[in-house]
Amino acid sequence: MKILLIGGGGREHAVAQALCKSAKEPKLYCFSDLVNPGINALVKKTRGEYYRGNINDSAAVVKAAKKSGADFVFVGPEEPNFHGVPDRLEKNGIACIGARRNVAELEMSKASMRDLQWKYKVPGRLWYKKFKTFEEAAPYIEEFADSVALKPARQAGGKGVKVIEDFQVYLQDDKRKVKREHAESIINEYMKGYDDIDYKLLIEERVWGPEYTVHCFTDGRTVLPMPAVQDNKHAFDGDLGLETGGMGSISCGMNLRWGKDDERAILTDGEYRKSVDIVNMMIEAIQTETKEKYHGIVAGQMMLTSVWGPTVIEMYSRLGDPEAGNVLAVLKTDLVEICEAIIGERLNTIKAEIDDRAVVVKAVCPEGYPNHRDVASGHKVAIKGKDDGILWASVDYSDKGIISGGSRVVECLGMGDSMPDASLKAEHLTQKVSLVDGWKLFHRADIGSEKSMHRRIALGNMAREIYQYREGKGLLGKRMIWIPGKGLVEVG
Repeated sequence: MKILLIGGGGREHAVAQALCKSAKEPKLYCFSDLVNPGINALVKKTRGEYYRGNINDSAAVVKAAKKSGADFVFVGPEEPNFHGVPDRLEKNGIACIGARRNVAELEMSKASMRDLQWKYKVPGRLWYKKFKTFEEAAPYIEEFADSVALKPARQAGGKGVKVIEDFQVYLQDDKRKVKREHAESIINEYMKGYDDIDYKLLIEERVWGPEYTVHCFTDGRTVLPMPAVQDNKHAFDGDLGLETGGMGSISCGMNLRWGKDDERAILTDGEYRKSVDIVNMMIEAIQTETKEKYHGIVAGQMMLTSVWGPTVIEMYSRLGDPEAGNVLAVLKTDLVEICEAIIGERLNTIKAEIDDRAVVVKAVCPEGYPNHRDVASGHKVAIKGKDDGILWASVDYSDKGIISGGSRVVECLGMGDSMPDASLKAEHLTQKVSLVDGWKLFHRADIGSEKSMHRRIALGNMAREIYQYREGKGLLGKRMIWIPGKGLVEVG
């Protein structure tokens, strides 16, 4: 068997490892813009071939798939889905694990995702407003009385989202200024170059609670859910600093438990099941809307809120990064068999076996990430000893060595019987990584730590107490929002 993997980041390294564990012993091929040293080693070990090129160029991907004789293609990142790479492959008779362009709209357009959610009355929906220009958005930025989340209306690599709390009356003028400036930066900077979507800016009501992601494999008929994973996006310990593409992630069991034999958890079993139901409803909605089957991976990036309980923040049309490391590290079922079942639309015959140990992933990043990737790139990377447990991410491998690409250099994966135990193992791996020229690296030591877990479980308990009270009073999802031009309006 031959498999072509698209993409060369940490997520794809985790996918490559999982594919190569298969009892079917596939030959691995890879097509990406940079050469990932971890994936390259697996390609050589299985006697495959590594191709360098533009992963969003569907013609180039088809050419590589034909050259390799791939039995199927596994698309790692989201942008190839948005550019119709799976569509082009399937039109050429090449099976693909990847969302077609129309169903990938769930992720690509945050505005379309919200439209769909409200149209089909999917639980966990937030009030929102979408805009094509800053001028359209200005009245809402000036007059909207509640705290808001400002977002690019398109998936932009996890960048550009800003939550602005507006509780202090004496700071309202300053907060309006921040809203205006960030809204303009979304339209002029973060959405620059994206001409495949009409709407540019999304304003959503602000909610609070612990975030988590539920990934599922689907063949369009059956959903095979994976454990909940929590990403840590802020750059520094204590959830401080700029938001990044992800500084690390945690998981244990299906519902983010403290440890494998511990009852403490961020989510209840019921909240996890409800989250899976919501993801399934979103799949059904997009398939009804597009009349196309969803073959591949879909994920709900969720939040446990005081308004709804499980609440959709965004949708993914692929595995998250770094969350893929968590999901695939505990997947005991053969990934190749899962892929074949998706292609044959017989996923209902597969039972997912999951290792219930804790997994903590910590990303190691060069100084300058996330906003100044130019200075974070071009540094030679060194690893002390073996790279077992390390997922190579934004690097390029050549005869000059391994060179940083400006984003996360590696993702260090630790497994243990509890989150703190796995966190310590991941922390040990972070100490093996350095840059030869002395340029500084940073990571978050607190991810999965005892203090961090206490804080997240407490936040979940607080949100749960409020939403369950509201549910008991028949008020789940109901709230009053001040909307410019309409006044106080009940939504839900």
